[in-house]
Amino acid sequence: MAFELPELGYSYDALAPNIDAKTMEIHHSKHHNGYTNKLNAAIEGTPLADKSIEDILTSLDMTNGAVRNNGGGYYNHCLYWEVINPNDRGRLSGALLDAINNAFGSKEDFEKQFAAAAGTRFGSGWAWLCVHDGGKLEICSTPNQDNPLMPGVGCGGTPILGIDVWEHAYYLNYQNKRPDYVKAFMSIINWNVVEKKYEALV
Repeated sequence: MAFELPELGYSYDALAPNIDAKTMEIHHSKHHNGYTNKLNAAIEGTPLADKSIEDILTSLDMTNGAVRNNGGGYYNHCLYWEVINPNDRGRLSGALLDAINNAFGSKEDFEKQFAAAAGTRFGSGWAWLCVHDGGKLEICSTPNQDNPLMPGVGCGGTPILGIDVWEHAYYLNYQNKRPDYVKAFMSIINWNVVEKKYEALV
């Protein structure tokens, strides 16, 4: 079964001015669409064609560059669009807030550590909030389109929040000011979505 580019469920301008409409359009319809098409081409006619994206990534042959880059790009962007969904954002609360306080000290300390992971990732990549067995949380980052589901990336668990720090995610509006983009991202997280992802894993 071929993977499909997900519909956003909101308009390209719904997150402006934090993320502008043109960046959203290019990011979704060009970059994410490209990863989707190249992933389908890479797995066509192979045993991977019948697997979920999660199964593909957790058992990935890391030397398979086409599946590593495009499978990661597909999965990572699917999560990204979900966690910045502007509909019914809610606020950080409940079991996830308790876990964040236990792991990082406070919501404010979590935000500082997450922003630091995103801001200090050299070159292109992602920063993540991940859930380990037992509900323990970890902040980490990965290069390029790698993610914590992949074996041996030095960053484990299941991601429930991810920020894209490739320049295509922010450069039209923020140019070289990545910290400004990261700050804007922190203000548009859909905590209802993130909380549901956390609750499904604990």
